[in-house]
Amino acid sequence: MKRVFNLFDFSQKVNYRTEILAGVTVAMTMIPESLSFAIVAGFPPLMGLYASFIAGLITAVFGGRPGMISGGAGATVITLIALMKSNGLEYVFAAVALAGIIQIAIGVFKWGKFIRLVPQPVMFGFVNGLAVIIFMSQLDQFKAIVNGQIEWLSGTPMYIMAGLVALTIGIVVLLPKVTKAIPASLVAIIVVFALVFFFGIDTKTVRDIASVSGGFPSFHIPNIPINLETLQIIFPYALIMASVGLTEGLLTLNLVDEITETKGNGNRECIAQGSSNILNGFFFGMGGCPMIAQTLVNLSAGSRARLSGIVAAVTILVIILFGAPIIEQLPMAALVGVMIMVSIGTFEWASFRIINKMPKHDIFVGVLVALITIVLHNLALAVLIGVIISALVFSWESAKRIRAKKYIDEKGVKHYELYGPLFFGSTTAFAEKFDVSNDPNEVIIDFKESKITDMSAIDAVNKITERYAKLNKTVHLKHLSPDCRTLLKNADTVIDVNILEDPTYKVVID
Repeated sequence: MKRVFNLFDFSQKVNYRTEILAGVTVAMTMIPESLSFAIVAGFPPLMGLYASFIAGLITAVFGGRPGMISGGAGATVITLIALMKSNGLEYVFAAVALAGIIQIAIGVFKWGKFIRLVPQPVMFGFVNGLAVIIFMSQLDQFKAIVNGQIEWLSGTPMYIMAGLVALTIGIVVLLPKVTKAIPASLVAIIVVFALVFFFGIDTKTVRDIASVSGGFPSFHIPNIPINLETLQIIFPYALIMASVGLTEGLLTLNLVDEITETKGNGNRECIAQGSSNILNGFFFGMGGCPMIAQTLVNLSAGSRARLSGIVAAVTILVIILFGAPIIEQLPMAALVGVMIMVSIGTFEWASFRIINKMPKHDIFVGVLVALITIVLHNLALAVLIGVIISALVFSWESAKRIRAKKYIDEKGVKHYELYGPLFFGSTTAFAEKFDVSNDPNEVIIDFKESKITDMSAIDAVNKITERYAKLNKTVHLKHLSPDCRTLLKNADTVIDVNILEDPTYKVVID
């Protein structure tokens, strides 16, 4: 039980005051964001809050690591906009639930570990792009609808908005230098709220976005036909949503691991996230995933346990049920200021300091991932492209590293001692190392410092032996690792070589 409910593991040091205050702060910043994304997608506003409650609670209790916050995130909602427009809300609920099933399957089969394949430049690009998105989304609060047109605020409303945002940022920056007993973000929200309330300042509030009052989310089975055609409609959206959610979630988990210098469980996070999305699909939620901005708000407030996430989720539910009249009066300026500071804290400024020390291809990958994230808001696509480019560059660089030391021993046998991996990218360079026509009748290819890794490598070895065989020359392979021998054994229908065993040599197994 302790492994699941870390909150009740009393051997774990939990600062309850810090956790509770951090949770309340997170709830305050999550409410307007969830409402905004729900409205942008054409969903009922309460769907965003329900998603934040359900996803926040389930992942806080059962998720892959303490301190991470989940909710109705824009990254996953964006993937469902087209489905909403073409097929309606009921299909959205079904797609969200199906995405949850896909995520659970990924966690059960332990595929979450593949997040390790994401290189550091891709991480830099992902985080920096997300920081820009968070900042840019706050600029919308400096706009208003005038005669049916969206226009920038001007005059007194703009001055008031800018002044309150500046005040919020000032409190968030300066208060920690005086005391860290209370989260600076929460103090900033309370101070700005009190200033606006008691002085009757006319400025945009949460009420101007949407109403946050409602009841407890009720059980609802999506009203859709249960057939293959329906599955064909919702499956692509569910797959994309699941991929985007897990990509953002696992990258956020890695980021939290670095900040807290602890280790999370990616597969457990996949299962928790999938479970929350299944519940979202049946309880009027728009689905969600870990939210990096709110997670950073949580960590900056001092949270390191699961309690803050639970408090945040319960706070949102209490606000929906009872506290809407008060929360609707919160100035958007205070929330915008907090989120701007989050975007500044999210940005990897260290990437600028080390940019002159990074390889050019890593710089290109980082910038490209950031641009795709910013322009398309498709985190999964950005990361996938970054990983593919990094993998291709790695393959190219590895292909250039294969080389051979050549000599003829006292018995007249030609030796080729290979260095570097033999794989699809290095087969051409491998073939160019051999002087088949001028070599003696017996040749030894030594793989002590090399390795056969794939079918292309086997084919390359096969072609070399065929070239020697045509001239009645014999090829021996020496110092093959056990897995290389397995590959050759499995390929015995396409290759015929003599393998020299060295009884005194032991291959190091990874």
